[in-house]
Amino acid sequence: MNQKAMRWARAFAVLVIVGVGAAAFRLSFSTLRDLAALAHVPASDAWLLPLIIDGTIVQATAAVLVLAKSTERRWFTGVLVVGAVVSVAGNSLHAIANGHELPAWACAVVAAIAPVGLLVDTHGLALLLRTTTRTPEPVIASEPVDETAPEPIPALEPTAPVPGVVPAPVRRRPVPVVRPVLPSAATSLCE
Repeated sequence: MNQKAMRWARAFAVLVIVGVGAAAFRLSFSTLRDLAALAHVPASDAWLLPLIIDGTIVQATAAVLVLAKSTERRWFTGVLVVGAVVSVAGNSLHAIANGHELPAWACAVVAAIAPVGLLVDTHGLALLLRTTTRTPEPVIASEPVDETAPEPIPALEPTAPVPGVVPAPVRRRPVPVVRPVLPSAATSLCE
């Protein structure tokens, strides 16, 4: 494939996703802001709800991209999925309410989003900081190791005593006693 055409296609795809992303963010933002107002959040603070939800999604997305080979990626993938579900559910709830006041349970759920979002984002930041401060373990070069398993050694089965045969006693050699050589009195006088 032509490299110039590939670069053009990638650049075009980035422009499309930026445009679609901006439009989707704008619509979701206004809908979630209206949802916050329907849940009795003061109008002056209603814009904070979409900022919390969509900000959490943006943080999780960036972390998933950055932590491609880290175990912490699972946490952020979960946050990304839950954030997307909350955003979709919020937009859907707004469509169902259609300008009418929300039921008490829905108001409670909307009110819980801010503290839960703070908790999730704070934990996410801690994971990101902990991951970036970890020093990678040094890679030690070694010769290739043959990882084929050796043949198992068969276990020795105990032998049963043979009738009429008395085993010979085991003779042990006596251990010689080693005594330190002390200098004689004559040797120490000569020195």
